[in-house]
Amino acid sequence: MTSRVASLLASASLLGGIFGSLLQAQDKPGALLLRPASKLPAAKPEAAKESAASAAPPGPPSLSVKDIAARVKPSLVTITFTGRDGSVDGTGSGFVVAPDGLIATSLHVIGEARPIKVQFADGRKFDVTEVYAWNRRSDLALIRIDAKALPALPLGDSDTLEQGAPIVAMGNPRGLDFSVVSGVVSARREVKTGDLDADAMIQLAIPIEPGNSGGPLLDLQGRVHGILTLKSALTENLGFAMPINLLKPLLAKPNAVPIARWLTIGNLNPREWQPLLGARWSQKAGRLSVEGTGKGFGGRALCLNQREVPALPYEIAVTVKLENESGAAGLVFASDGGDLHYGFYPTAGQLRLTRFDGPTVYSWAILKSVPSPHYRAGDWNTIKVRVEADRILCYVNDQLAIESDDRELRTGKVGLAKFRDTKAAFKNFQVAKIIPPAAVAPLSAELLKQLDATAIPDARLLRALQTNAPASLAALNSRADALEKQVGQLRKLARDVHRRSVETMLLRELDQPEPKIDLFHAALLLAKLDNEELDLAAYRRQLDDMAKDITSQLAAMPDDDSKLQAIKKFLFEQNGFHGSRADYNNRANSYINEVLDDREGIPITLSVVFLELARRIGLDTVSGASVPGHFMVLHRPRKGDRQLLDIFDGGTLISDQEQSRMKLTDEDLQPATKRSIILRMLRNLITGARATQDAAAMLRYQELIVALAPDSASDRIGRALLRLQNDDAEGGRLDLLWLLENRPRGVDLERVEQLLRSLR
Repeated sequence: MTSRVASLLASASLLGGIFGSLLQAQDKPGALLLRPASKLPAAKPEAAKESAASAAPPGPPSLSVKDIAARVKPSLVTITFTGRDGSVDGTGSGFVVAPDGLIATSLHVIGEARPIKVQFADGRKFDVTEVYAWNRRSDLALIRIDAKALPALPLGDSDTLEQGAPIVAMGNPRGLDFSVVSGVVSARREVKTGDLDADAMIQLAIPIEPGNSGGPLLDLQGRVHGILTLKSALTENLGFAMPINLLKPLLAKPNAVPIARWLTIGNLNPREWQPLLGARWSQKAGRLSVEGTGKGFGGRALCLNQREVPALPYEIAVTVKLENESGAAGLVFASDGGDLHYGFYPTAGQLRLTRFDGPTVYSWAILKSVPSPHYRAGDWNTIKVRVEADRILCYVNDQLAIESDDRELRTGKVGLAKFRDTKAAFKNFQVAKIIPPAAVAPLSAELLKQLDATAIPDARLLRALQTNAPASLAALNSRADALEKQVGQLRKLARDVHRRSVETMLLRELDQPEPKIDLFHAALLLAKLDNEELDLAAYRRQLDDMAKDITSQLAAMPDDDSKLQAIKKFLFEQNGFHGSRADYNNRANSYINEVLDDREGIPITLSVVFLELARRIGLDTVSGASVPGHFMVLHRPRKGDRQLLDIFDGGTLISDQEQSRMKLTDEDLQPATKRSIILRMLRNLITGARATQDAAAMLRYQELIVALAPDSASDRIGRALLRLQNDDAEGGRLDLLWLLENRPRGVDLERVEQLLRSLR
C-alpha cells in the first residue's frame, strides 16, 4: 500500500461513520448496561487522589513470615481430585475466602469433571459439594464445602501491588515447612499458554513448589493479592500468580454447579459412548481424548460406541493422533463388551491387527503388524476397517495396509481402544455399511501445474555447489525466499477457499424461509470459519441431548411458562452457564461450540443456545431481541404481557421501569431475524479480532458480512478499508467502484473518487 493511500485511510472523514456503524450492534457486559448511573463511582482527579492518599490512615503493621504462616495455616487446604478408579490424579492448594465454606484455588487444580476433596492442616476432610464459579482463561475457581465458621483470609487490592514489593507464598498445608517462601514482585507480565490468557500476571522472584498451585500470595499484612498459578520451566526462582482482583467478579456473580453436574463437564455422551476398563476419556470441540492407564493387560482401555452396528459387511473409521508414537490407540470391533474383540491401531510407527480372546497376554494374538509408508507419524491419520464374513481389510489414509482371513469373531460392538500410558485424540468416528474414502479428489493437471513449486536443489549437487559457495548461497537463499513467499500465498489461498466454502453453506442455510433456518447450525458455521476441523454434527447432537434432558424434567403436557423455567433451571442452576466477566471480548465467547464446552459466553451466544433449546422442546413464544449493545430474549406468552429476559444474567426478567430507563423503543423489542443475529455475531468477532490486531481475521469476518448484507454501504466501505489494510488493493478498488456505481445515500462520493485515483 502506498504512503498516499495510507494517508488517505488515516484522514478520511468517513472512517468514524464507517466503524461507528460497525460497532453499534456489538454486545457489551450486562453489568455496565443495567447498572444505574447514580451507582457508578466518580473518577477522582490525580491531585485529589494524592490528597486522599496522604490523608488516609496508615495500614496495618507488617508481620514476619513466621507470623503470617501461623495466621494463614488454618485457612489453607490441600485439594485433590480423583480419577474414575478412585486414585488421586492431581493435588494442589486453596484457601478459605468466606466462612460458609467457600474456597479459592486454580481451575487446573480441581481438574475437569472429577470428584474433588479438601483437607485442612488439622486433618479435617471434606467432599466438595459444588463448584461455585470458575473461569478457564484466568485459571481461577471457587469451590464450596459443607462447613461453617471457617477462618477466611482477607483479600487485598492486587492493582496496588508494586514491583519490588515483598510477598509471601504458601501452599500445601500438609508440608507447610517446605512450602512457605518469601520474595518480591518481579514484574507484571502478559502470559498466554494453552487456555490461559492473562494480561497482567504477577511475576514472582520465588521458587514455586508443585504443591503451591492454587495457594495464596500475600503481602506482609497477611492480605491475599494473588493465586499461585505457574512455575517457570526455566529456573527455580521464578513463578507467576493470578491477580486476586480477577477473582472478585467470580465472588460477585457466581455460576454455581452442583458437584453431580460438574462431573458431567467434558464427559462422554452416554447415549453414544461407554468407557470400559478405566483410563480417562473426555470430549471437547468434537474430539475424544484419552489419557492414563487402563485396567486391562498392557494398560488396555475401551470406549464402545452405542450406535447399532450394521449387518455384515460393514466399515468403521476414525481419525487418530498419538501424542507419542511409542503408544497405541485406534479401533476395536466385534467386541462383547469385555475381553473379546479385535483391535486395529498404530503403534511404534507400525500398524497392528490383533485379536483379544481373554483377559491376559496369553489370550492375545497379533494377527499382523506391518510398517506403512502411508502412515504419518506425529500427525492425524485416518484408519478404517472393513469387516466381511470371511476377511478383514484394514486401511490407513485410504491405503490398504493389512488383509486377514481370521474369522473367529464377527458379532459385537465397535469403538475405540488405547494401550499403555498413551495420550491420544480421536475425531470423525464413523460406522456404516460403506464409508467413502477420506481423500480429496486430486486437482486437475492444469491446476497442479499452476500451483507446482520449483524443486529444491538435490543433495547430489552439493559438491558442485561448493565450488562457488558465495554464489551458491545467494542463489539458494533467493530460491528459499521465493518458496516461502509461495507457501504464504498458498496458505492464503487455502484460507480463502475455506472461507468461501463456509460462506456458501451459510448462505444456503440463511436463504431459507425464516421458520426453516437452523440458527444453531448457522452459528456453528461461524465457528468453523476459524476451526476447519470443527465437527458440526457432534455439537448438533450435544444440543439435541441437552433438549432431551430438559424434556425429561418436564411434567406431562407442560405449559409455555413451565418450559421457559425448565430451560433456565437447566442452563443456569444445573449446568453453570454464565456470562463472561474477565475476558469479555475473547473470540471464544462468540464460537458457539466453545460456549457449550466452557458454559460461558456473551449475551448473543448464550441467547442463541437458549433460543435453540426452546425450539427443540417446542417453546415457540420466544425470539431474539436486538437491544442495542446487549442482546436479549423476548418471551411473548399466549396470555399476559411481553417479557424481556437477560440471558447473560441468568435469564433475569427486565422490568418495565428498567426498560424505560434504558430508553428501549418498540423497534428494539421486535423479534430479531436469524440473519440479523448471525450478522451481529460477526460484528462481535470483528471486535475480538480488533482487540488482538488481527487484520486478516477482521477481513475474513467482514467478507461474510458483505455476503450476507450485500446492499449495506457502510459494510462495503468497511470491507474496502480492510482489504487495503491487508494489501488487497484490487479488492479495495472493486468495493469503491461499487459505491460509485450504486451511489448510496450518506456516502462522501468525492472522497471515494479521491481514494480511487490514489489507487490507480
